[in-house]
Amino acid sequence: MPDTVHPDAVALLKADHRKVEDLFAQFEAAKSDGKKKSLAEQICMELTVHTKIEEDVFYPACKGAVEDDLLKEAYVEHDGAKVLIAEIEAGGPGDEFYDAKVKVLSEQIEHHVEEEEKRVEGMFSQARKAGLDMDALGEKMAAEKKRLIAGYKSTGLPKPETSTLDVTELA
Repeated sequence: MPDTVHPDAVALLKADHRKVEDLFAQFEAAKSDGKKKSLAEQICMELTVHTKIEEDVFYPACKGAVEDDLLKEAYVEHDGAKVLIAEIEAGGPGDEFYDAKVKVLSEQIEHHVEEEEKRVEGMFSQARKAGLDMDALGEKMAAEKKRLIAGYKSTGLPKPETSTLDVTELA
């Protein structure tokens, strides 16, 4: 049974995935603008923190252990999500395309999660098979996640950079 205080890296990331899936479902069912705005803000916070810990901790640890193409796609998928997150954060439920942006973000995240969680060829499976220390990564990611949430709650979400990857990093 995974340690709930310090889950391993994959358990932590999968828990984030389930939480965001639930928030997207709640958004889809929400009727009031206030509820939609609140849920969208939660979604944006969760995804911003999640992408940051993946990009700063998990993906660098996976370099050389996971197929390069899979890592490159993950960074590009994050970039696409960041653009929508910035637009959602800047707008509101009264905007013409607000619900559509949240829906497209949901679909992009669903695809991204599938790529990471696929049995055998998914990123998480490849990382486990390569023998990465998931407990140490999970501990580091949990600490970073806690720090980021505290910071973002006091200062707000950062304006995302739309290019997370310096292509020379993977060369």
